Amino acid sequence: MIDVAYAMAAPSGGQGGADSLVAFLPMILIFAVFYFLMIRPQQKKAKEHKAMLENLKKGDAIITNGGLYGKVTSVSDTFLILEIADKVRVKVSRGHIAGLAPSGPEQTT
Repeated sequence: MIDVAYAMAAPSGGQGGADSLVAFLPMILIFAVFYFLMIRPQQKKAKEHKAMLENLKKGDAIITNGGLYGKVTSVSDTFLILEIADKVRVKVSRGHIAGLAPSGPEQTT
């Protein structure tokens, strides 16, 4: 009276591999977007900052991460001597240099 229904087995050809690739495609695309919009520019900026730190020399005007502007008076492997005012010098770690100060007339505020 009641016919037996059999479930159809999944095809065992190349179809299974294509389905799994399509399932992971959105995740792959999201990773690619994150890489090109966030990771790659950050790595490029870090590389440029490292090169700038390596090329610092006596007489360069710089700004520290703390906001001090000054001129480099002495350079060492791990630190710099920075003159922030007449006869006022401070020792600053190379890692705490934000960048070169903007060129132009000095601002007195």
